Order: sequence, then structure tokens, then C-alpha cells
Amino acid sequence: MITLARRERPVFGELFDWLDTEFRLLPAATSAAFGRGFRVEEFVEDGSYVLRAELPGLDPAKDVEVFVSDGVLTVNAERREERKESGRSEFHYGVFTRSVALPAGAREDDITATYADGILIVKVGITPTQVEARRVPVTTPAAEGEPAAAAAEATAPAGD
Repeated sequence: MITLARRERPVFGELFDWLDTEFRLLPAATSAAFGRGFRVEEFVEDGSYVLRAELPGLDPAKDVEVFVSDGVLTVNAERREERKESGRSEFHYGVFTRSVALPAGAREDDITATYADGILIVKVGITPTQVEARRVPVTTPAAEGEPAAAAAEATAPAGD
């Protein structure tokens, strides 16, 4: 039997990733312009849900926050940069947030977050869940004067 996995992703997630990759030279088409701000990848490995986020040049103690609530993992990052040269200064500032739905069985009390080399890695433990499929009987409307159960039996295949 085939087991289906629930995939809860933003409706336009792949579109924004494509725009971010293909049109990197167009500032209006980057993920920051759409309020996403940083790229993430998600996968399941060794019984844990893993989220990797590209956050180069940040101080994780001051600029990165990770929250989990009601099955949603949220990463907030804040980038501040200021340059002062002779007679001139320039600054960049931005706040970026990404939220992802955790998979079924995710344990919100078993989460770790590490930051190294500009990559944030968040791991969430997953309890394996076995959901058995159950058969749902299909019925047809009863013919006039015939009870609904009799109509269903009449249309059931032989041997059931």
C-alpha cells in the first residue's frame, strides 16, 4: 500500500524560489521583495524534521529567534549593517520571517537550533505515526418505496 505524506507548503513557495534563482539581478523579483527574506530547505532525516536556513552575516545571539506554536515553526531574523566612510554613511536594515507547518507527529518539546557558517539548522523530533486507512462505504439514493439499506445492498458487488 502506498503511504501519502502531507505536504504543507506555501502556495507560491516554489514560484518565489524560482524567481529568486532565475532573476537574481532584478531586485523587485527577489524573495526579500516578497517579504520572505531568506531561503530555507526542509527534509526529514534520522527521525527528525530538519529546517536549514541561509542566514549569513548574522549574530545568532542577537539577530535570530526561533519559535514554535500550534504546529508552526517560525524563524525571525534581523539584519543590521552600517558603514561609515569619510563624509558619508550607509546603512541596511531588514526584518525577515519564515513560518512553516511542522509535519504530523512533530514533538514541539524536542527542538534544537544551531548556527554555524551562516546556516541555521533547526531539528524537531518526530514521533512515527501509523494511520490506518479505513474503508468508507459508498451508497446510492434509495429508489421510490425501497429503504436506503436495501438499495445499497442491491448495488453492492457479489462476495462483499
